[in-house]
Amino acid sequence: MINDIKSEAEKKMQKSVDALHSAFNKIRTGRAHPAILDSVMVNYYGQETPLKQVASVNVEDNRTLTVSPWEKNLVPTIEKAIMTSDLGLNPATSGDIIRVPMPMLTEETRKEMVKQAKADAEHGRVSIRNARRDANSMLKDLLKEKEINEDEERKGEDEIQKLTDRYIADVEKMLKAKEEDLMAV
Repeated sequence: MINDIKSEAEKKMQKSVDALHSAFNKIRTGRAHPAILDSVMVNYYGQETPLKQVASVNVEDNRTLTVSPWEKNLVPTIEKAIMTSDLGLNPATSGDIIRVPMPMLTEETRKEMVKQAKADAEHGRVSIRNARRDANSMLKDLLKEKEINEDEERKGEDEIQKLTDRYIADVEKMLKAKEEDLMAV
């Protein structure tokens, strides 16, 4: 019973870390990385479809991405989708390949992105703490129903706290790495 609660809490905490990882991928640094375009949705025959399902995204050089649509008629649609995304990118088409240059980041832009990363990390920490709270309340319910004793409850809470500490440390590590990545010129 306690192990079920612990594993459920661990799943929720892992999901929080995964969500933070994808949020960090959306925060662009000055370098080209295909994950930057993961949030771009393309109108593919009337259906909103992720860019990576209709084209391949590759790194041409340190500051340029290339997008190669699998269907030639999608070039203008993909170009428009990248332009209208909230990423601030201006694609340039040459034939059936779309090049997406990464603009240089100003010091002010970098600081704003670090603020965004810190806010995302705080959301991740809150989510992890919420998973801890839910697990602890389930343990208290089991104690009230006399399905476990106080020692088992305390032991369960300690194990869940160790999980929480581990996942929050992961969030801190990810945030530190993202800050260094953003502030590197």
